Amino acid sequence: MSFTPLVTRFAPAPTGHLHLGNARTALLNFLAARHAGGQFILRVEDTDEARSSEEFMRELFQDLHWLGLDWDEGPDIGGPHIAYRQQQRRQIYEEWLGKLDAAGLTYPCFCTPGELNIARKQLLAAGKPPRYAGTCRNLTEEQRAERLVKGKAAALRFRVPPARIITFDDVVHGEQRFNTDDIGDFIIRRADGSTAFFFSNAIDDALMGITLVLRGDDHLTNTPRQMLILQALDLPIPRYAHVALLQGMDGAKLSKRHGDLSLRDLRKRGYLPGAVRNHLVRLGHTCATDGWLDEAAMKAEFDLKRLGRAAAKFDEAQLRHWQKEGVARLSPEDFLLWISSQLPTDVETSRLAQFAAAIRHNVEFPADAKLWVDVVFSTPETDAEALAKMQEAGPDFFATAAELFAAGGKEFRQFARELGERTGRKGPALYMPLRAALTGVLHGPELGPLLALIDTKEIVARLEKARRLAG
Repeated sequence: MSFTPLVTRFAPAPTGHLHLGNARTALLNFLAARHAGGQFILRVEDTDEARSSEEFMRELFQDLHWLGLDWDEGPDIGGPHIAYRQQQRRQIYEEWLGKLDAAGLTYPCFCTPGELNIARKQLLAAGKPPRYAGTCRNLTEEQRAERLVKGKAAALRFRVPPARIITFDDVVHGEQRFNTDDIGDFIIRRADGSTAFFFSNAIDDALMGITLVLRGDDHLTNTPRQMLILQALDLPIPRYAHVALLQGMDGAKLSKRHGDLSLRDLRKRGYLPGAVRNHLVRLGHTCATDGWLDEAAMKAEFDLKRLGRAAAKFDEAQLRHWQKEGVARLSPEDFLLWISSQLPTDVETSRLAQFAAAIRHNVEFPADAKLWVDVVFSTPETDAEALAKMQEAGPDFFATAAELFAAGGKEFRQFARELGERTGRKGPALYMPLRAALTGVLHGPELGPLLALIDTKEIVARLEKARRLAG
């Protein structure tokens, strides 16, 4: 028995930043291919020239690589299929359109968008499927020629055969059945000469040897149309898997109103790619392991049988959980590099490494390090809660603290112990006023490692300042 390798693809349009829903589709296709030892192809669907751009395409490559994906064929690396951008495949499409035309399966349609919209509304009002009414299907050659002479633009429609049932076994949804009488003839080439999604997408899948089309379930009703085209051209038909679209926690389709939801947005905010992967792989796919999955484990665990029909809800609280898990797994060197944009440039590396070790458990995003940079390498601001805690402690407490610390030669625990003995304070009553005075806030890393990075004179100065503010 011959073995057919699994070949998946991701086929985005470079018309904007990569949205999280599309990023999940890319990840699932990548994992399906890698789990099976198959091939993953990147194809760019850029027939919409007005909205597509080279810049968006370059950013697309960058974002996918950042997410940890690589591909075996694509516009940037080539492959046996030569062209991986639809703009470069027009001659191929014309060849296959010609075959459909020769078989009598296409006809020009002169209906305007306005006319089509009116017809669609009438069908919906009558409780019928909004299929094309076939207005131009049976025009004579003379009638077509007359319209062309008048300069009317013509799209090209595929003749859908009547009274047929199209069936396929969807990996996620099981058996699907569609009656061609409910579909109606559909456009395969627009009036401007560009090929429509139904056609070019299906042709590319067949010619590139795609064996599994894994995409959002908003494409479920597109599948019978594409199968009709492939059947008519005697081209191979892939398996299909349609996963539920991403939703926000409110149950609405994921959109910009749910926040910054492009991959680039999350990247700029400091999310780690591993955190994003761990959240996305669990949206519409059940993992056997509840804990963190590294790249190798994720490939091993992925299973098409675990793709679910239930709505997949993006939850930033869950994403932040994975972010914390990811930060905890960074090596000291990687953590230092990750927060480097927030660090001063005139401090020796060894001291920065010591600083990073002191704060890492209090950092979820690189920007979180800025507060502690100010505490250690500058002069921190004092927030209202910290000021209130200092005033509650009183000036005598800080006078004693400044006196003890100025004596020098004491590590923090010894200093705190002696201060507690002198003032009669212990626990939060001892440590919270100190934290307020020395960092300007009531939360944060352990004080000992943090204060070890600050000059003794600076610490004494902050305690003296606290004495004045508490008075």
